[in-house]
Amino acid sequence: MCGVDEAGRGPLAGPVYAAAVVLDPGAPVAGLRDSKALSARARESIAGAIRERALAWSVASASAAEIDALNILQATMLAMRRAVDGLGLRPALARVDGNRAPVLACAVETLVRGDALDPAISAASILAKCARDAQMDALHERFPQYRFDLHKGYPTALHLALLREHGPCPEHRRSFAPVRKLEQA
Repeated sequence: MCGVDEAGRGPLAGPVYAAAVVLDPGAPVAGLRDSKALSARARESIAGAIRERALAWSVASASAAEIDALNILQATMLAMRRAVDGLGLRPALARVDGNRAPVLACAVETLVRGDALDPAISAASILAKCARDAQMDALHERFPQYRFDLHKGYPTALHLALLREHGPCPEHRRSFAPVRKLEQA
């Protein structure tokens, strides 16, 4: 069984990430829980343990352009499918956080609040969040005027103010209302 979760559905910029994780029952990882309940430092530490001890793991994404072309739900499903396909093995079951699931080559089960209830989904949540945060830090290096290192693309007051000041960059999701409104102005 693999756990599957995403990170980055709500931001105005950057890709949406997904991860799939097959945990090893013989090599437990301490501290697994919803990534949002952990500090960045704790997430990074636990992510290292997941990568070392899991039987298989994969992280994938869908770009801002794919989000704009498909919509955020379909782009999230695409990222999840890419993550499961990237495992290097075919799980018998993919347990997905939430109430929507991608079409996969294996059985799929959804679990609302699964990132807090299922250790494999928690592990996927942590890997997806760490990967997305690292990508947003890299985007900060390319576009420092947006301070992606601080808000990771979420629609905070700071991000909205900087977006109004500088206009959208290529990594902004033009299909999201706050960005679309600026483009139409």
